[in-house]
Amino acid sequence: MNKVNSEQPEITDNDMLPEYDFTDGVRGKHYQAYRRGHTVTIHQADEATVVQHFTLEDGAVMLDPDVQEYFPDGEAVNQALRTLISLFPKNNKSITPESVE
Repeated sequence: MNKVNSEQPEITDNDMLPEYDFTDGVRGKHYQAYRRGHTVTIHQADEATVVQHFTLEDGAVMLDPDVQEYFPDGEAVNQALRTLISLFPKNNKSITPESVE
C-alpha cells in the first residue's frame, strides 16, 4: 500500500508555488512576436548548434484570449463560422476588414 506523505501539501492546478513570482510580469509581452513566428536555438552537447524557426501552419488560426473564452475547441469555432457564413450573400466568398466597413 502506498503511504501519503503528510508533510507535503497537496497541489492542485490552481495553486501557484511560492517560488513562482510573477508580480513584475507583463501579460502578453511577447504575444505579437510569437504570432509572427519564433526561433529556437538548440545548443547540443557536442557544441553543435541547431536553429529552428517556427510559424503557424497554413490554415492555423490563433484566437485572442477574449474570443477563446467562448470557443473551447476547433469544432466550436468551425460551427460558429459556418453559421456566420450562412448569413453571407451567395456572391461573397470571403470577408475582409475592408468589405465590412
